[in-house]
Amino acid sequence: MSADFSLTPSHHFTLQELAQLVASGRRVVLSDEARQRIEACHTYLQERLAHSDAPVYGINTGFGALCDKSIPPADREQLQVNLMMSHACGTGEEVPAELVKLMLLLKAQSLSYGHSGVQVATVQRLLDFYNRDILPVVYQQGSLGASGDLAPLAHLCLPLLGLGEVNYQGYRLKAADALHLFSWEPVRLGAKEGLALLNGTQFMLAYGVHSFMRAQRLAQAADVIGALSLEAFDGRPEPFDARLHQIRPHAGQLKVAERIRGLLAGSELQQQPKKAVQDPYSFRCQPQVHGATRDALAYVSQVMETECNAVTDNPNIFPETDAILSGGNFHGQPLALALDFMAIAVAELGSISERRTYQLISGQRGLPPFLVAEPGLNSGFMIPQYTAASIVSQSKQLCTPASIDSIVSSNGQEDHVSMGANAATKGLRVIQNTEQVLGIELLNAAQALAFRRPARTSLQLEQLVEAFRQRVPFNGHDRVLYPDLHAAAAFVRTYEWP
Repeated sequence: MSADFSLTPSHHFTLQELAQLVASGRRVVLSDEARQRIEACHTYLQERLAHSDAPVYGINTGFGALCDKSIPPADREQLQVNLMMSHACGTGEEVPAELVKLMLLLKAQSLSYGHSGVQVATVQRLLDFYNRDILPVVYQQGSLGASGDLAPLAHLCLPLLGLGEVNYQGYRLKAADALHLFSWEPVRLGAKEGLALLNGTQFMLAYGVHSFMRAQRLAQAADVIGALSLEAFDGRPEPFDARLHQIRPHAGQLKVAERIRGLLAGSELQQQPKKAVQDPYSFRCQPQVHGATRDALAYVSQVMETECNAVTDNPNIFPETDAILSGGNFHGQPLALALDFMAIAVAELGSISERRTYQLISGQRGLPPFLVAEPGLNSGFMIPQYTAASIVSQSKQLCTPASIDSIVSSNGQEDHVSMGANAATKGLRVIQNTEQVLGIELLNAAQALAFRRPARTSLQLEQLVEAFRQRVPFNGHDRVLYPDLHAAAAFVRTYEWP
């Protein structure tokens, strides 16, 4: 059994490490440093409130447009409970379990820095849920991505109080019943705690981290599948020559050209004389297009990693300088822009992939129309290209940036919002779409390669085709194809891309 992972404020998470931690199933515990910082901040806040009646937003005042309403000490616990209940207004589909689990970890991480005023017991209960796989029922719709992800985080944290619902071991339970299973008392919220739990970007951030890891895999897959399509199409090697890319040295472009050169190394097909003088852009511009996506993802990675190591609630407490500052660290604009950019970048992988599929089925360069031996009697791979075209078009529609939108809320107090939560949910759909589109290209490329036999491609690409053929056999005559399309998408998601 792996050792516990200690959540430590001085430790800087990478996205890879965070994703591996969640996938590993390791138990996460609070370090001594985290406990001390959380306790010091909580103690400071209690002492400050005991000696001063000065208004502090969300602690002894109302919220949003009600920030000028003073709350007496006797009502401050109820204020936080009311906040949690009133803000649990999510709707739409449920957030997938793996993302809820990541939300729990990210919320605990953000609170562990000791700038939020919460009790250690509150953060510990978040980790209890995480470690036991007690996953609150959270809904996808309801966040404007401005005062944090208020509605989703309300659903995430209500079960700490014994309210709301959770999923546990395949069962949907009332949160109170789940607490009873472990003989846990509901958390009693102190001043500021409800606000600390609800303010934050953990909904859109969880989607961002999850989507980024899948996007990275897609960038790897696109290069390999594109190289296989080039081989099947009898494409030329010159567009990948290092000299071309050294005079336009974008980092992603250089990387993709290098990868494709490596993938083609040792190929018999590349040694054969080429009849075509040039290849279509979808083949020869892979370094420029795939590379631009890689450069975009590098920017997205930096934004996501910064956010994973940040405090995003409000107000923030600085015991060492005797200050409580109300600001806007909950605003999701950095994530909204990055999430929109990621969706656009990944959609382009699908757009150029669909064009390569179109070229492969078009009856050019000695390949039969629609990649079937008896076209006419058989439609072959005519309609998978329709499917890819439909999906690519939907992705284009989903790529209208959410971050260009804003709508006034809270009676004008919250007059600019990021819409980062919408960017997050639609961005994941674009990634799922692109996995299927690349799967369709792989289906076509493997089929087309069979018509080049007995000549063989490189060892790496032959290994890819062999692994794919264990999931999807060659198509000699028309058969029901949707299982092949689904299997191809699953292959793209799970294959260990070189």
